[in-house]
Amino acid sequence: MMITHRERLQACLNGENTDRPPVALWRHFPVDDQGSETLAAATLNFQKTYDFDLVKITPASSFCLRDWGTEDVWEGSTEGTRHYTKRPIQKPQDWEALPALDVSAPHLAAQLACLRKIRAELDPETPMLQTIFSPLAQAKNLVGGENLIVHIRKYPGAVMKGLETIALTTHRFVEAALETGIDGIFYAVQQAQAGLLTLDEYRSFGFPFDRQCLEPANDLWCNMLHLHGSDVYFETISEFKFQIVNWHDRDTEPSLAEAQQRFSGTVCGGLGRDTLVYREQAQVQEEAQDAISQTNGQRLILSTGCVVPVIASHGNIMAARKSVE
Repeated sequence: MMITHRERLQACLNGENTDRPPVALWRHFPVDDQGSETLAAATLNFQKTYDFDLVKITPASSFCLRDWGTEDVWEGSTEGTRHYTKRPIQKPQDWEALPALDVSAPHLAAQLACLRKIRAELDPETPMLQTIFSPLAQAKNLVGGENLIVHIRKYPGAVMKGLETIALTTHRFVEAALETGIDGIFYAVQQAQAGLLTLDEYRSFGFPFDRQCLEPANDLWCNMLHLHGSDVYFETISEFKFQIVNWHDRDTEPSLAEAQQRFSGTVCGGLGRDTLVYREQAQVQEEAQDAISQTNGQRLILSTGCVVPVIASHGNIMAARKSVE
């Protein structure tokens, strides 16, 4: 009897034995990600090619910011990300003038349309997750990374006001995304890194707004926390109700095995992005087998710690996909 992607993933999340560990990779689709129809088509084609156990929808990071006036361009980044050319926050007072957005704003509405199209055409037994950037991650792109840290430390009241607006807008978007039929959100946290903020700073400027954004999605069954970067505050996972955690496990602590000692849910990772880009298929499969060995194939979704670079070969992606068979 064939097991569906949904059944396999649910069994994994419940800590039950299944036919194989789930596997899922995701990537940016530069240029295609500038329209709801083209992003949906690229996402569906990627899934048709590789038949992953979940589909993580990856819009450009500016999708939630362009209605505030950000502008960005594709300049060939191998990660598939875009370069910001205009940021609406130029001075601390601008945080307090940021208006809350409704989901009818053009770029937010376009992403909701993309979700509806993917859900309509995707196999109903394949779970799909929408990427949601934390308010701090959005704030970074509204003002620039170094400027954000300066503003937090010199003008905390103004930044707090801006984060309240971003969180309200994001809460509204998550509520609307639920109506498109998503199974979970992929919640991208980028500032919970020791090299950027102290843990106390993240507790003050991150947690309250994260909770507000996540509240509409609390009852979904397939929410994934993505802790981006190095020297991450892995302990932040205990503040929330995520079923899955994803981080750059091949580049920074903890390892998959260590994480399973600290987190009762499912870990997602095991493959290094450099391996998928620069190594041969046999090494991709060796890394996958190491990940399965670390976890005994339990409570593991085989993946990378972040997006697969757009220059990763078809053969290596397919090797990752087949490594769990």
